Amino acid sequence: MKSLDDLQPLLRPGKLRATQPRKENAMTHALLVIDVQNDFCPGGALAVTGGDEIVEGVNAAMAGFDAVILTQDWHPAGHSSFASTHDAAPMSMVDMPYGPQVLWPDHCIQASQGAAFHTDLATDRADLVIRKGYNPAIDSYSAFFENDKTTPTGLEGYLRTRGIDKLTLVGLATDFCVNYSAVDATNLGFDVSVRMDLCRAIDFDGSLAAAAEGMRAAGVKLI
Repeated sequence: MKSLDDLQPLLRPGKLRATQPRKENAMTHALLVIDVQNDFCPGGALAVTGGDEIVEGVNAAMAGFDAVILTQDWHPAGHSSFASTHDAAPMSMVDMPYGPQVLWPDHCIQASQGAAFHTDLATDRADLVIRKGYNPAIDSYSAFFENDKTTPTGLEGYLRTRGIDKLTLVGLATDFCVNYSAVDATNLGFDVSVRMDLCRAIDFDGSLAAAAEGMRAAGVKLI
């Protein structure tokens, strides 16, 4: 029988290996699926028109990518971005310490049915699920940063360590979380495309046109 002394080398963590250079056939292209959740689909608390129509196409697209990453809005009850928290009308605006903020209907509350992914979304194909918006003091549209534009979600580091440098985005909603995620990804140096046929927009007071213009100006390819 081995003694504890014999086992000590096995119990001590080894030295970390240096990151190896990426091979030419490394997995480099990921599909980033933004917030395909019940509350953003018809019947949900913040329904996007036709939000459920993209699910079949998103599932079909997954097979064409080296990695699939899902994002999930994940708000605590009483989140500071909720209109009810401020006794204000939904879709009104308020100034937060980090800038202007749309006040939304209560949505995607942690562990609620509304926060769950659409039933037909092929979640079992995902390499990673990244949750955002769980800080009660700040909203998080982007998959990369909270709305202060400085607090990271950790997604960039995950992509870098896997050698992924090309992203295609799909999901909900085009003019908010897809838009913010795509622009942030481009600014971080990723090669970014948005499949407009696999997105749907809120289009709040001209927000879709403004988002499309902003994404193109940032270097995002709208396809």
